[in-house]
Amino acid sequence: MIAAYLLREGRGVSVSAHRRIVLIAVVGALIISTSGPLVRLSDVAPATSALFRCAYAVPPILLLAWLERRRLGPMPRKALIPAWAAGVTFALDLLFWHHAIEYVGAGLATVLGNLQVFIVAFAAWALFKERPSSRLMAGTPVVFAGVVLISGVFDSAAYGSDPAMGVLAGVATSVSYAAFLLLMKGGSGRAAGPLAHATVVATILIALLSPVFGGADFVPEWPAHGWLLLLALGPQVVGWSLITFSLPRQPAALTALLLLVQPLTTVALSALALGERPSPLQLAGCAVVVLGVLYGSRRSQPALAAAEQDAQVPKTSTV
Repeated sequence: MIAAYLLREGRGVSVSAHRRIVLIAVVGALIISTSGPLVRLSDVAPATSALFRCAYAVPPILLLAWLERRRLGPMPRKALIPAWAAGVTFALDLLFWHHAIEYVGAGLATVLGNLQVFIVAFAAWALFKERPSSRLMAGTPVVFAGVVLISGVFDSAAYGSDPAMGVLAGVATSVSYAAFLLLMKGGSGRAAGPLAHATVVATILIALLSPVFGGADFVPEWPAHGWLLLLALGPQVVGWSLITFSLPRQPAALTALLLLVQPLTTVALSALALGERPSPLQLAGCAVVVLGVLYGSRRSQPALAAAEQDAQVPKTSTV
């Protein structure tokens, strides 16, 4: 059902369909925002939760990829290597992030993991000579000031078992996350196929790397694995299918803003469902990070209009 809708929407889209694509991205980010709380509720080792969120997702995501293949044919061979590379970066993303959750809680770990906005921008500068905007340059030190506040360096009441290690794991998450998004944005434009390849590769690699990241328990126990099954079917399959579909089909200027729905919602969910209570300084750091990313990711109105026009022209021309 999801695959059929995505495939139907994927063929040439109008302006109204473009708005629906933005809505799809927001819904995907909202679903993904439940990842952190579900990981905490499972109460298993970080490597275990990372492994099974992918392993349980493999059968349904393969089914979606098969339905997509029936409609569109096989994935282009040139899209396979980026999808496999995305699987490698996604495995590292999950391993680092699930450790960050253990160190600093689901809410703050998700905020730290979304520093990818700046990493992607500066990676594009280094790789593709795309100079970041002056807003992005000005927002960078602001964001990292917020990261310092979250780390608890100046805060005796900082939340988390090891806030400093949480920041290190969170920054490593952002680097891996940024690489994953860049690889998925540059893929074939499909949703289920690339995600299926990435999920299978991530599952295998997490299993192989698990001893390095504290070890995984390969024997399912309930009810812990009930939460992991929800994590796999919800955020991993549905959430990431929606995000993967929308990434190549929306203006680049909107990507960072839409993904910010995830950390903001996770902080709220973690406070309500898990009783996480970051200190005032850590909450201030969270606000500083979000405001810095919002400011840094904004573009001038002419540039935004041009980006939206570029994103819409090829879609409307195929109707």
